[in-house]
Amino acid sequence: VQLVESGGGLVQTGGSLTLSCAASGFTFGDWSIAWFRQAPGKEREGVSCISNIDGSTYYSDSVKGRFTISSDSAKKTVHLHMNNLKPEDTAVYYCAADFFYTDYVSRTLSRPGEYDYWGQGTQVTVSS
Repeated sequence: VQLVESGGGLVQTGGSLTLSCAASGFTFGDWSIAWFRQAPGKEREGVSCISNIDGSTYYSDSVKGRFTISSDSAKKTVHLHMNNLKPEDTAVYYCAADFFYTDYVSRTLSRPGEYDYWGQGTQVTVSS
């Protein structure tokens, strides 16, 4: 299993970025993929996740309405579209993948330990 994130960078407050997570080594359509982030001195926080089984999506309250997760099965890539970015969004963003039954996926946002496979992370910095 390999997950490769891309798309991080430096952006001003109110700006937008799209992160991508290219996946390989597993049956893409059967697994869930999540985005987590970790700021210096803070715990890893769930941002959003998508079940590739039924397409259901979930978001943390801190990003709801600003971030959108999408999945491209043809390219085996999950995107996180981030709009109206704030300085508090500054963090290293990681994608993670694993198999979960659809009725469990939503709970995994608060449980990063449930995911066995992780990418290397990409830095997002939002300047004020």
